[in-house]
Amino acid sequence: MNRVLSILMVAVFLVASVGAAPVPNHPVPQVRTKKASRPYQVGNASWYGKKFHGRTTASGEDFDMFELTAAHRQLPLGTYVKVTDLRNGKWVIVRVNDRGPYIRGRIMDLSYGAARMLDFHAGVEKVRLDIVEPETVASNRSLTE
Repeated sequence: MNRVLSILMVAVFLVASVGAAPVPNHPVPQVRTKKASRPYQVGNASWYGKKFHGRTTASGEDFDMFELTAAHRQLPLGTYVKVTDLRNGKWVIVRVNDRGPYIRGRIMDLSYGAARMLDFHAGVEKVRLDIVEPETVASNRSLTE
């Protein structure tokens, strides 16, 4: 009987000590929120169209005023840019295929088609430019051109 009581006491002690084991204090994982992306550039943009339609651009292709293209002084040709009109919040993705603008105080010249998509009321609007990765853009152009 003493032996049975001893075994029971040991079993109760082991169960009590296992149940009362301290829970380790693991660090709570922090959820990292993506920082708001900084715009590449903010400034005034204008548009160009009929006067240049059919002329050769800096990239060597003919300018089509109805395509979603743009001219920028420094961005590499072929760069995709999200252009947001800060007046109305509308945006469009354009491909840089030309150089310009050559008028002081402007950061980009948009094709007539892109300006129309943004609903430009005046010839010049304040815009925000964000670089877009080419893999995220649906296009009718092949990436190997």
